[in-house]
Amino acid sequence: MTTAAAGSPRTYQVRTYGCQMNVHDSERISGLLEDAGYVRAAEADEQPDVVVFNTCAVRENADNRLYGNLGHLRPVKAKHPGMQIAVGGCLAQKDRGDIVRKAPWVDVVFGTHNIGSLPALLDRARHNAAAEVEILESLEVFPSTLPTRRESTYAGWVSISVGCNNTCTFCIVPSLRGREKDRRPGDILSEVRALADSGVLEVTLLGQNVNSYGVEFGDRYAFGKLLRACGDIDGLERVRFTSPHPKDFTDDVIAAMAETPNVCHSLHMPLQSGSDDVLRAMRRSYRSERYLGIISKVRAAMPDAAITTDIIVGFPGETEADFARTLDVVREARFSSAFTFQYSKRPGTPAATMDGQLPKQVVQERYERLIACVEEITWAENKKLVGETVEVLVAVGEGRKDERTGRMSGRARDGRLVHFATGELAGRIRPGDIVHTTVTYAAPHHLNADGAPLAHRRTRAGDAAEAGEVPRTPGVLLGLPTVGAPAAPPAPVGGCAAH
Repeated sequence: MTTAAAGSPRTYQVRTYGCQMNVHDSERISGLLEDAGYVRAAEADEQPDVVVFNTCAVRENADNRLYGNLGHLRPVKAKHPGMQIAVGGCLAQKDRGDIVRKAPWVDVVFGTHNIGSLPALLDRARHNAAAEVEILESLEVFPSTLPTRRESTYAGWVSISVGCNNTCTFCIVPSLRGREKDRRPGDILSEVRALADSGVLEVTLLGQNVNSYGVEFGDRYAFGKLLRACGDIDGLERVRFTSPHPKDFTDDVIAAMAETPNVCHSLHMPLQSGSDDVLRAMRRSYRSERYLGIISKVRAAMPDAAITTDIIVGFPGETEADFARTLDVVREARFSSAFTFQYSKRPGTPAATMDGQLPKQVVQERYERLIACVEEITWAENKKLVGETVEVLVAVGEGRKDERTGRMSGRARDGRLVHFATGELAGRIRPGDIVHTTVTYAAPHHLNADGAPLAHRRTRAGDAAEAGEVPRTPGVLLGLPTVGAPAAPPAPVGGCAAH
Protein backbone atom coordinates (compact mmCIF):
# COMPACT_ATOMS: atom_id res chain seq x y z
CA MET A 1 0.00 0.00 0.00
CA THR A 2 1.30 3.47 -0.79
CA THR A 3 0.16 6.93 0.07
CA ALA A 4 -0.27 7.81 -3.61
CA ALA A 5 -3.68 7.10 -5.12
CA ALA A 6 -3.75 4.10 -7.44
CA GLY A 7 -2.24 5.03 -10.79
CA SER A 8 -1.11 8.49 -9.67
CA PRO A 9 2.59 9.43 -9.43
CA ARG A 10 4.26 9.47 -6.05
CA THR A 11 4.93 12.91 -4.59
CA TYR A 12 8.15 14.15 -3.02
CA GLN A 13 9.47 16.97 -0.86
CA VAL A 14 13.11 17.97 -0.33
CA ARG A 15 14.14 19.80 2.84
CA THR A 16 17.52 21.51 2.59
CA TYR A 17 19.92 22.66 5.31
CA GLY A 18 23.29 24.36 4.99
CA CYS A 19 25.33 26.03 2.30
CA GLN A 20 24.91 26.84 -1.39
CA MET A 21 26.41 23.46 -2.30
CA ASN A 22 23.48 21.77 -0.55
CA VAL A 23 20.94 24.04 -2.24
CA HIS A 24 22.36 23.05 -5.62
CA ASP A 25 22.54 19.36 -4.63
CA SER A 26 18.84 19.56 -3.75
CA GLU A 27 18.13 20.81 -7.28
CA ARG A 28 19.79 17.62 -8.52
CA ILE A 29 17.83 15.45 -6.08
CA SER A 30 14.61 17.00 -7.40
CA GLY A 31 15.71 16.46 -10.99
CA LEU A 32 16.52 12.81 -10.32
CA LEU A 33 13.20 12.13 -8.63
CA GLU A 34 11.23 13.81 -11.41
CA ASP A 35 13.16 11.81 -14.02
CA ALA A 36 12.08 8.72 -12.06
CA GLY A 37 8.41 9.75 -12.29
CA TYR A 38 7.87 11.53 -8.97
CA VAL A 39 6.12 14.90 -8.83
CA ARG A 40 6.80 17.69 -6.38
CA ALA A 41 4.31 17.85 -3.52
CA ALA A 42 2.28 21.01 -3.01
CA GLU A 43 3.62 23.32 -0.32
CA ALA A 44 0.61 22.63 1.91
CA ASP A 45 0.97 18.86 1.60
CA GLU A 46 1.93 17.54 5.03
CA GLN A 47 2.20 13.92 3.92
CA PRO A 48 4.15 13.58 0.66
CA ASP A 49 5.02 10.05 -0.37
CA VAL A 50 8.76 10.74 -0.06
CA VAL A 51 10.53 13.26 2.18
CA VAL A 52 14.25 13.80 1.55
CA PHE A 53 16.43 15.59 4.10
CA ASN A 54 19.57 17.09 2.54
CA THR A 55 21.66 17.69 5.66
CA CYS A 56 24.57 19.81 6.82
CA ALA A 57 27.17 18.76 9.41
CA VAL A 58 28.95 22.08 9.86
CA ARG A 59 27.15 23.29 12.98
CA GLU A 60 27.38 21.50 16.33
CA ASN A 61 23.61 21.06 16.68
CA ALA A 62 23.02 19.78 13.13
CA ASP A 63 22.25 16.26 14.32
CA ASN A 64 19.79 17.51 16.97
CA ARG A 65 17.93 19.42 14.28
CA LEU A 66 17.78 16.39 12.00
CA TYR A 67 16.59 13.94 14.64
CA GLY A 68 14.04 16.45 15.89
CA ASN A 69 12.56 16.73 12.42
CA LEU A 70 12.67 12.98 11.92
CA GLY A 71 10.83 12.58 15.22
CA HIS A 72 8.05 14.90 14.03
CA LEU A 73 7.62 12.75 10.91
CA ARG A 74 7.45 9.43 12.76
CA PRO A 75 3.70 9.62 13.65
CA VAL A 76 2.91 11.03 10.19
CA LYS A 77 4.58 8.06 8.55
CA ALA A 78 2.89 5.62 10.94
CA LYS A 79 -0.50 6.88 9.76
CA HIS A 80 0.44 6.69 6.07
CA PRO A 81 1.82 3.28 5.05
CA GLY A 82 4.09 3.50 2.05
CA MET A 83 5.52 6.90 2.96
CA GLN A 84 9.32 6.94 2.74
CA ILE A 85 11.97 9.09 4.43
CA ALA A 86 15.47 9.52 3.01
CA VAL A 87 18.45 11.27 4.60
CA GLY A 88 21.38 12.51 2.50
CA GLY A 89 24.08 15.16 2.60
CA CYS A 90 27.06 15.76 4.87
CA LEU A 91 25.47 14.51 8.10
CA ALA A 92 24.47 11.29 6.37
CA GLN A 93 28.03 10.86 5.10
CA LYS A 94 29.31 11.37 8.65
CA ASP A 95 26.79 9.35 10.69
CA ARG A 96 26.05 6.58 8.17
CA GLY A 97 24.30 3.61 9.81
CA ASP A 98 23.83 5.52 13.07
CA ILE A 99 20.88 7.33 11.49
CA VAL A 100 18.88 4.15 10.99
CA ARG A 101 19.88 2.94 14.46
CA LYS A 102 18.64 6.17 16.09
CA ALA A 103 15.64 6.59 13.77
CA PRO A 104 14.64 3.12 12.50
CA TRP A 105 11.68 4.57 10.58
CA VAL A 106 14.12 6.09 8.05
CA ASP A 107 14.08 4.16 4.77
CA VAL A 108 17.17 5.39 2.91
CA VAL A 109 20.51 6.92 3.89
CA PHE A 110 22.79 8.13 1.08
CA GLY A 111 25.98 10.17 1.09
CA THR A 112 27.51 13.15 -0.69
CA HIS A 113 29.17 10.96 -3.33
CA ASN A 114 26.14 8.98 -4.54
CA ILE A 115 23.22 11.37 -4.97
CA GLY A 116 22.43 9.60 -8.24
CA SER A 117 21.59 6.37 -6.37
CA LEU A 118 18.58 7.84 -4.55
CA PRO A 119 15.72 6.68 -6.87
CA ALA A 120 17.10 3.12 -6.95
CA LEU A 121 17.59 3.07 -3.17
CA LEU A 122 13.98 4.20 -2.64
CA ASP A 123 12.73 1.44 -4.96
CA ARG A 124 14.92 -1.16 -3.24
CA ALA A 125 13.80 -0.10 0.25
CA ARG A 126 10.16 -0.25 -0.83
CA HIS A 127 10.58 -3.68 -2.43
CA ASN A 128 12.54 -5.19 0.45
CA ALA A 129 10.59 -3.39 3.19
CA ALA A 130 13.94 -2.64 4.83
CA ALA A 131 16.22 0.37 5.21
CA GLU A 132 18.89 0.91 2.56
CA VAL A 133 22.16 2.60 3.58
CA GLU A 134 24.67 3.35 0.82
CA ILE A 135 27.66 5.60 1.50
CA LEU A 136 30.49 5.83 -1.03
CA GLU A 137 33.96 6.97 0.01
CA SER A 138 34.73 8.79 -3.23
CA LEU A 139 32.95 10.43 -6.13
CA GLU A 140 32.07 8.10 -9.02
CA VAL A 141 29.98 10.43 -11.20
CA PHE A 142 30.35 14.21 -11.11
CA PRO A 143 27.00 15.42 -9.80
CA SER A 144 26.47 18.08 -12.48
CA THR A 145 26.02 15.31 -15.05
CA LEU A 146 22.81 14.39 -13.19
CA PRO A 147 19.41 15.83 -14.17
CA THR A 148 18.70 19.06 -12.32
CA ARG A 149 15.43 20.76 -11.49
CA ARG A 150 16.40 24.44 -11.27
CA GLU A 151 14.68 26.60 -8.67
CA SER A 152 14.92 29.92 -10.49
CA THR A 153 14.21 31.32 -13.94
CA TYR A 154 16.87 34.00 -13.64
CA ALA A 155 19.78 32.66 -11.54
CA GLY A 156 21.56 29.30 -11.49
CA TRP A 157 24.28 27.49 -9.59
CA VAL A 158 27.02 25.72 -11.57
CA SER A 159 29.53 23.52 -9.74
CA ILE A 160 33.10 23.74 -11.03
CA SER A 161 34.54 21.40 -8.41
CA VAL A 162 33.59 19.36 -5.38
CA GLY A 163 35.65 18.50 -2.33
CA CYS A 164 38.57 20.30 -0.75
CA ASN A 165 42.30 19.67 -0.30
CA ASN A 166 42.71 22.02 2.67
CA THR A 167 42.98 20.83 6.28
CA CYS A 168 41.48 23.67 8.33
CA THR A 169 41.23 22.42 11.91
CA PHE A 170 37.66 23.66 12.43
CA CYS A 171 36.22 22.18 9.23
CA ILE A 172 34.69 18.77 8.65
CA VAL A 173 33.84 19.37 4.98
CA PRO A 174 36.95 17.72 3.42
CA SER A 175 36.27 14.45 5.25
CA LEU A 176 32.65 14.46 4.04
CA ARG A 177 32.98 15.86 0.51
CA GLY A 178 36.37 14.26 -0.20
CA ARG A 179 39.42 15.63 -1.97
CA GLU A 180 38.95 18.18 -4.71
CA LYS A 181 37.63 16.93 -8.02
CA ASP A 182 37.59 19.43 -10.89
CA ARG A 183 35.24 19.45 -13.87
CA ARG A 184 36.67 20.00 -17.29
CA PRO A 185 36.24 23.61 -18.47
CA GLY A 186 34.28 22.56 -21.54
CA ASP A 187 31.68 20.74 -19.42
CA ILE A 188 31.26 23.75 -17.15
CA LEU A 189 30.86 26.15 -20.05
CA SER A 190 28.34 23.82 -21.73
CA GLU A 191 26.18 23.96 -18.62
CA VAL A 192 26.51 27.74 -18.37
CA ARG A 193 25.58 28.15 -22.05
CA ALA A 194 22.57 25.88 -21.59
CA LEU A 195 21.35 28.04 -18.72
CA ALA A 196 21.93 31.27 -20.65
CA ASP A 197 20.15 29.84 -23.69
CA SER A 198 17.13 29.13 -21.47
CA GLY A 199 17.01 32.76 -20.34
CA VAL A 200 18.98 32.59 -17.08
CA LEU A 201 20.76 35.94 -16.56
CA GLU A 202 23.01 35.18 -13.59
CA VAL A 203 25.26 32.20 -12.85
CA THR A 204 27.20 31.52 -9.67
CA LEU A 205 30.22 29.24 -10.03
CA LEU A 206 30.45 26.96 -6.98
CA GLY A 207 33.36 25.20 -5.34
CA GLN A 208 34.63 24.58 -1.82
CA ASN A 209 37.72 26.49 -3.01
CA VAL A 210 37.20 27.98 -6.47
CA ASN A 211 40.69 29.47 -6.60
CA SER A 212 42.35 26.07 -6.56
CA TYR A 213 40.30 25.04 -9.60
CA GLY A 214 42.61 23.42 -12.14
CA VAL A 215 44.73 21.54 -9.59
CA GLU A 216 43.70 18.22 -11.14
CA PHE A 217 44.80 19.13 -14.64
CA GLY A 218 47.80 21.24 -13.67
CA ASP A 219 46.71 24.76 -14.58
CA ARG A 220 46.90 27.20 -11.66
CA TYR A 221 45.40 29.96 -13.83
CA ALA A 222 42.39 27.88 -14.87
CA PHE A 223 39.88 29.80 -12.76
CA GLY A 224 40.75 33.19 -14.21
CA LYS A 225 40.51 31.70 -17.71
CA LEU A 226 37.10 30.25 -16.83
CA LEU A 227 35.82 33.67 -15.72
CA ARG A 228 37.00 35.23 -18.99
CA ALA A 229 35.37 32.43 -21.01
CA CYS A 230 32.06 33.15 -19.26
CA GLY A 231 32.35 36.67 -20.64
CA ASP A 232 31.93 35.29 -24.16
CA ILE A 233 28.57 33.61 -23.48
CA ASP A 234 25.67 35.41 -25.16
CA GLY A 235 22.82 36.39 -22.86
CA LEU A 236 24.77 35.84 -19.63
CA GLU A 237 24.65 39.17 -17.79
CA ARG A 238 26.07 38.36 -14.36
CA VAL A 239 28.74 35.93 -13.18
CA ARG A 240 29.52 35.37 -9.50
CA PHE A 241 31.57 32.77 -7.66
CA THR A 242 31.96 31.35 -4.17
CA SER A 243 34.03 30.63 -2.23
CA PRO A 244 37.64 31.57 -2.85
CA HIS A 245 40.50 30.92 -0.42
CA PRO A 246 42.99 33.70 0.31
CA LYS A 247 45.98 31.35 0.01
CA ASP A 248 45.15 30.56 -3.63
CA PHE A 249 43.85 33.96 -4.73
CA THR A 250 46.00 35.22 -7.61
CA ASP A 251 46.31 38.51 -9.44
CA ASP A 252 45.06 37.01 -12.71
CA VAL A 253 41.65 36.43 -11.07
CA ILE A 254 41.48 40.10 -10.05
CA ALA A 255 42.33 41.08 -13.63
CA ALA A 256 39.67 38.72 -15.02
CA MET A 257 37.06 40.19 -12.67
CA ALA A 258 37.97 43.75 -13.62
CA GLU A 259 38.23 43.14 -17.37
CA THR A 260 35.27 40.81 -18.01
CA PRO A 261 32.10 42.94 -18.22
CA ASN A 262 29.63 40.33 -16.98
CA VAL A 263 31.70 39.30 -13.94
CA CYS A 264 30.21 41.13 -10.97
CA HIS A 265 32.40 43.29 -8.76
CA SER A 266 31.47 41.32 -5.68
CA LEU A 267 33.83 39.06 -3.79
CA HIS A 268 33.20 36.73 -0.87
CA MET A 269 36.61 36.27 0.79
CA PRO A 270 36.54 34.29 4.07
CA LEU A 271 38.72 35.86 6.76
CA GLN A 272 37.82 33.60 9.74
CA SER A 273 40.13 35.55 12.10
CA GLY A 274 42.29 38.65 12.02
CA SER A 275 44.81 37.14 14.43
CA ASP A 276 47.83 35.45 12.88
CA ASP A 277 48.12 33.17 15.92
CA VAL A 278 44.53 32.01 15.52
CA LEU A 279 44.92 31.61 11.75
CA ARG A 280 47.94 29.42 12.46
CA ALA A 281 45.92 27.31 14.91
CA MET A 282 43.13 27.07 12.34
CA ARG A 283 45.72 25.86 9.81
CA ARG A 284 44.80 28.70 7.48
CA SER A 285 47.86 29.19 5.29
CA TYR A 286 47.74 32.99 5.04
CA ARG A 287 48.11 35.83 7.52
CA SER A 288 46.21 39.07 8.01
CA GLU A 289 48.75 41.10 6.00
CA ARG A 290 48.31 38.78 3.01
CA TYR A 291 44.52 38.99 3.38
CA LEU A 292 44.44 42.78 3.52
CA GLY A 293 46.83 42.92 0.59
CA ILE A 294 44.34 41.02 -1.57
CA ILE A 295 41.55 43.38 -0.53
CA SER A 296 43.73 46.36 -1.42
CA LYS A 297 44.49 44.96 -4.89
CA VAL A 298 40.82 44.19 -5.54
CA ARG A 299 39.80 47.73 -4.60
CA ALA A 300 42.58 49.24 -6.72
CA ALA A 301 41.29 47.33 -9.76
CA MET A 302 37.58 47.71 -8.91
CA PRO A 303 36.89 50.67 -6.58
CA ASP A 304 33.19 49.77 -6.52
CA ALA A 305 33.78 46.17 -5.37
CA ALA A 306 31.61 44.90 -2.51
CA ILE A 307 33.56 42.46 -0.36
CA THR A 308 31.91 40.04 2.04
CA THR A 309 33.45 37.53 4.42
CA ASP A 310 33.12 34.76 7.02
CA ILE A 311 34.37 35.27 10.59
CA ILE A 312 34.55 32.78 13.47
CA VAL A 313 34.56 34.12 17.05
CA GLY A 314 35.80 32.15 20.05
CA PHE A 315 38.11 29.64 18.38
CA PRO A 316 39.98 27.58 21.00
CA GLY A 317 42.79 29.62 22.53
CA GLU A 318 41.56 32.96 21.16
CA THR A 319 42.64 35.73 23.54
CA GLU A 320 41.17 39.17 23.94
CA ALA A 321 44.16 40.51 21.98
CA ASP A 322 43.44 38.02 19.17
CA PHE A 323 39.82 39.14 19.04
CA ALA A 324 40.88 42.80 19.03
CA ARG A 325 43.02 42.08 15.98
CA THR A 326 39.97 40.62 14.23
CA LEU A 327 38.09 43.86 14.88
CA ASP A 328 41.07 45.81 13.51
CA VAL A 329 41.02 43.82 10.26
CA VAL A 330 37.25 44.24 9.95
CA ARG A 331 37.62 48.01 10.27
CA GLU A 332 40.42 48.11 7.71
CA ALA A 333 38.75 45.79 5.18
CA ARG A 334 35.42 47.71 5.23
CA PHE A 335 33.22 44.70 4.41
CA SER A 336 29.81 45.23 2.85
CA SER A 337 28.52 42.21 4.76
CA ALA A 338 29.80 39.38 6.93
CA PHE A 339 28.62 35.92 7.90
CA THR A 340 29.58 35.72 11.56
CA PHE A 341 29.74 32.52 13.59
CA GLN A 342 30.32 31.57 17.19
CA TYR A 343 32.79 28.72 17.22
CA SER A 344 31.13 25.39 17.90
CA LYS A 345 32.74 21.97 18.06
CA ARG A 346 32.46 19.85 14.95
CA PRO A 347 32.93 16.23 16.03
CA GLY A 348 35.78 14.70 14.10
CA THR A 349 37.73 17.95 13.63
CA PRO A 350 41.10 18.66 15.30
CA ALA A 351 39.77 21.87 16.87
CA ALA A 352 37.13 19.93 18.81
CA THR A 353 39.82 18.41 21.05
CA MET A 354 42.12 21.45 21.32
CA ASP A 355 42.97 22.99 24.67
CA GLY A 356 41.61 26.45 25.42
CA GLN A 357 37.92 25.88 24.64
CA LEU A 358 36.29 29.17 25.64
CA PRO A 359 33.29 29.60 27.96
CA LYS A 360 30.02 30.30 26.19
CA GLN A 361 29.59 33.68 27.86
CA VAL A 362 33.01 34.86 26.64
CA VAL A 363 32.23 33.80 23.07
CA GLN A 364 28.78 35.41 23.22
CA GLU A 365 30.14 38.74 24.48
CA ARG A 366 32.80 38.88 21.76
CA TYR A 367 30.25 37.88 19.14
CA GLU A 368 27.98 40.76 20.12
CA ARG A 369 30.87 43.20 19.87
CA LEU A 370 31.78 41.82 16.44
CA ILE A 371 28.19 42.19 15.20
CA ALA A 372 28.12 45.80 16.41
CA CYS A 373 31.42 46.55 14.66
CA VAL A 374 30.36 44.89 11.40
CA GLU A 375 27.00 46.65 11.31
CA GLU A 376 28.57 50.04 11.97
CA ILE A 377 30.83 49.51 8.95
CA THR A 378 28.24 47.98 6.62
CA TRP A 379 25.82 50.80 7.40
CA ALA A 380 28.48 53.43 6.69
CA GLU A 381 29.41 51.70 3.42
CA ASN A 382 25.77 51.42 2.36
CA LYS A 383 25.14 55.11 3.11
CA LYS A 384 27.72 55.98 0.46
CA LEU A 385 25.29 54.62 -2.15
CA VAL A 386 22.39 56.92 -1.29
CA GLY A 387 21.65 58.95 -4.42
CA GLU A 388 23.37 56.41 -6.69
CA THR A 389 21.60 54.55 -9.49
CA VAL A 390 21.73 50.76 -9.20
CA GLU A 391 20.82 47.95 -11.57
CA VAL A 392 18.58 45.42 -9.81
CA LEU A 393 17.86 41.86 -10.91
CA VAL A 394 14.35 41.35 -9.50
CA ALA A 395 14.13 38.32 -7.23
CA VAL A 396 11.56 36.10 -5.51
CA GLY A 397 11.21 36.06 -1.75
CA GLU A 398 14.06 38.44 -0.90
CA GLY A 399 11.90 41.04 0.83
CA ARG A 400 9.82 39.70 3.72
CA LYS A 401 7.94 43.01 4.08
CA ASP A 402 7.42 43.66 0.36
CA GLU A 403 3.74 42.79 0.35
CA ARG A 404 3.05 45.18 3.21
CA THR A 405 5.23 48.02 1.87
CA GLY A 406 4.30 47.66 -1.80
CA ARG A 407 7.94 47.21 -2.77
CA MET A 408 9.73 44.51 -4.74
CA SER A 409 13.28 43.32 -4.07
CA GLY A 410 16.36 42.07 -5.84
CA ARG A 411 20.12 42.18 -5.94
CA ALA A 412 22.31 44.94 -7.32
CA ARG A 413 25.29 43.92 -9.42
CA ASP A 414 27.53 44.12 -6.33
CA GLY A 415 25.26 41.68 -4.49
CA ARG A 416 23.58 44.15 -2.16
CA LEU A 417 19.90 43.62 -1.39
CA VAL A 418 17.67 46.41 -2.73
CA HIS A 419 14.00 46.98 -1.85
CA PHE A 420 12.46 49.25 -4.50
CA ALA A 421 9.14 50.96 -5.15
CA THR A 422 7.44 49.97 -8.39
CA GLY A 423 5.53 53.23 -8.99
CA GLU A 424 3.36 53.12 -12.10
CA LEU A 425 4.99 49.83 -13.08
CA ALA A 426 3.23 47.94 -10.30
CA GLY A 427 2.06 44.58 -11.64
CA ARG A 428 4.28 44.78 -14.71
CA ILE A 429 7.66 44.00 -13.14
CA ARG A 430 8.34 40.27 -12.85
CA PRO A 431 11.05 38.24 -11.07
CA GLY A 432 13.91 38.00 -13.53
CA ASP A 433 13.37 41.47 -15.00
CA ILE A 434 15.98 44.23 -14.73
CA VAL A 435 15.21 47.54 -13.05
CA HIS A 436 17.33 50.68 -12.70
CA THR A 437 16.48 52.77 -9.65
CA THR A 438 17.97 55.36 -7.30
CA VAL A 439 18.92 54.52 -3.72
CA THR A 440 17.09 56.75 -1.22
CA TYR A 441 17.90 55.07 2.12
CA ALA A 442 20.54 52.74 3.53
CA ALA A 443 20.40 50.25 6.39
CA PRO A 444 23.17 47.90 7.58
CA HIS A 445 21.85 44.96 5.55
CA HIS A 446 19.88 46.49 2.66
CA LEU A 447 19.16 49.52 0.51
CA ASN A 448 15.80 51.16 -0.22
CA ALA A 449 14.84 52.91 -3.43
CA ASP A 450 11.51 54.66 -2.82
CA GLY A 451 11.27 56.69 -6.01
CA ALA A 452 9.79 55.46 -9.27
CA PRO A 453 12.13 53.16 -11.27
CA LEU A 454 14.22 54.97 -13.85
CA ALA A 455 14.05 52.04 -16.28
CA HIS A 456 12.51 48.59 -16.57
CA ARG A 457 13.69 45.88 -18.96
CA ARG A 458 11.55 42.81 -19.54
CA THR A 459 13.57 39.63 -19.95
CA ARG A 460 13.08 36.03 -21.05
CA ALA A 461 13.62 35.02 -17.43
CA GLY A 462 10.74 37.31 -16.48
CA ASP A 463 8.61 35.79 -19.22
CA ALA A 464 9.33 32.30 -17.86
CA ALA A 465 8.52 33.40 -14.31
CA GLU A 466 5.23 34.88 -15.48
CA ALA A 467 4.42 31.64 -17.32
CA GLY A 468 5.33 29.52 -14.29
CA GLU A 469 8.33 27.81 -15.86
CA VAL A 470 11.81 27.04 -14.56
CA PRO A 471 14.84 25.70 -16.44
CA ARG A 472 15.40 21.98 -16.12
CA THR A 473 18.76 20.62 -17.23
CA PRO A 474 18.80 16.88 -17.99
CA GLY A 475 22.60 16.76 -17.72
CA VAL A 476 25.16 19.15 -19.16
CA LEU A 477 26.03 17.00 -22.16
CA LEU A 478 22.45 16.20 -23.17
CA GLY A 479 21.32 19.39 -24.86
CA LEU A 480 19.49 22.54 -23.88
CA PRO A 481 17.23 22.85 -20.85
CA THR A 482 13.52 22.18 -20.97
CA VAL A 483 11.01 23.73 -18.63
CA GLY A 484 8.97 22.25 -15.83
CA ALA A 485 6.37 23.25 -13.27
CA PRO A 486 7.18 26.23 -11.05
CA ALA A 487 8.73 25.70 -7.64
CA ALA A 488 8.60 27.69 -4.45
CA PRO A 489 11.90 29.48 -3.83
CA PRO A 490 14.27 27.72 -1.40
CA ALA A 491 14.39 29.06 2.13
CA PRO A 492 17.31 31.43 2.76
CA VAL A 493 20.38 29.60 3.97
CA GLY A 494 23.39 30.79 5.88
CA GLY A 495 26.86 30.58 4.42
CA CYS A 496 28.99 27.57 5.29
CA ALA A 497 31.94 28.65 7.46
CA ALA A 498 34.16 26.02 5.96
CA HIS A 499 36.50 28.34 4.12
